[in-house]
Amino acid sequence: MTWLSWLTVAIVIATIAGIAAGRWPWVRADRATIVLIGAAALFACGALTLEQAFEALDLDTLLLLFSMMVLNGQLYIAVFFGIVAQRVVRVARGPRTLLALVIVASGVLSALFLNDTIVLMLTPLVIDTTRALRRDPIPYLVGLATAANVGSTATITGNPQNMIIGSASGISYTAFAAALAPTALIGLAICWLVLVLIYRTEFQPVRFEVPVVGRVRVYPPLLRKTAIVIPTMLVLLLLGTPVPLASFLAAAILLATRRLRPDRIWKMVDWPLLIFFSGLFVVTGSLQARGITTQLFALTAPLTGGSLIVFGLVAVLLSNLISNVPAVLVLQGLIPALAEPERGWLMLAAASTLAGNLTLLGSVANLIVAELAARWGIRLTFGAYLRAGVPITILTLLVAFLLV
Repeated sequence: MTWLSWLTVAIVIATIAGIAAGRWPWVRADRATIVLIGAAALFACGALTLEQAFEALDLDTLLLLFSMMVLNGQLYIAVFFGIVAQRVVRVARGPRTLLALVIVASGVLSALFLNDTIVLMLTPLVIDTTRALRRDPIPYLVGLATAANVGSTATITGNPQNMIIGSASGISYTAFAAALAPTALIGLAICWLVLVLIYRTEFQPVRFEVPVVGRVRVYPPLLRKTAIVIPTMLVLLLLGTPVPLASFLAAAILLATRRLRPDRIWKMVDWPLLIFFSGLFVVTGSLQARGITTQLFALTAPLTGGSLIVFGLVAVLLSNLISNVPAVLVLQGLIPALAEPERGWLMLAAASTLAGNLTLLGSVANLIVAELAARWGIRLTFGAYLRAGVPITILTLLVAFLLV
């Protein structure tokens, strides 16, 4: 490789390391800032041109992310997630049932919507309920986080890395769900079983009455509108409409309103996340522009040997080293070398997502649960999460390797 190629690799590694750590030493910067600085460095050294950067942007994924953020904002204002959460906790009659309902609600909702949004909405209600019942909140919070990750495996709209894979692979929404939904469903059962076995004292078979955990203020007009638009979007997806287009149309229809001020929705769009993804596409695209990806193929092809399982294990390792989204962007270029590229995409989706359950730092959903719990005076430590995260990750990955 030339000196410029080595410099490109160094900049990309420094950027990804900063993303993994969440900061750079001696610099006050978040992940979005880090990736923009990395992209600027690539421009400055001549490793990438503006034209190449524009080509690297995955506009389908960016449009899908934006549209889902708008949809989630509308659902949040309509108090949809709050209604679902309260209905779930009210029907529980014992700790095992409560755990099962938390896991099912988290997993199913995360399959339909972004998993980060689901844990953001459900964490306070889970904490409120467990405190009112004088139960240990830790196993329920771990169940909430792990189920959100497992459930999001099932669909293209479940998490950001699946959105990237859906856009890049061309796999339809229904084909993707048909292939990975069984893994997700079995994975949710594994989450419940592992937690019941690990926290045996907490889940002794006792009966209790779940109290009312607080009332929610429903916004009926928006709730009725979303009740029409969201199912229509799902029907469009089932009919084969491109996922970004279907989600964008749904978001645009919900934005057309006489009652709701647009600024309330814009405040709920995660603009730094969109900036982060845009910059990340540019940074990882520099490897392709410099021909480094081709050389990476030559080095990794003997390692994977065309084996889907080995490829999946590489995805798990890389997802925990540099986070799942950067791992997907790096590994997607290796899929054409596999004997069955479509199964390769599905394996990448399953492995990179399920790998997020290994540690507390494995996914953004985990961190959201831990941060919200800390605000309530509950410490979800790295070790406490690891206790359940390791067996859940190993068992769910075994299921994925068998079914994908």
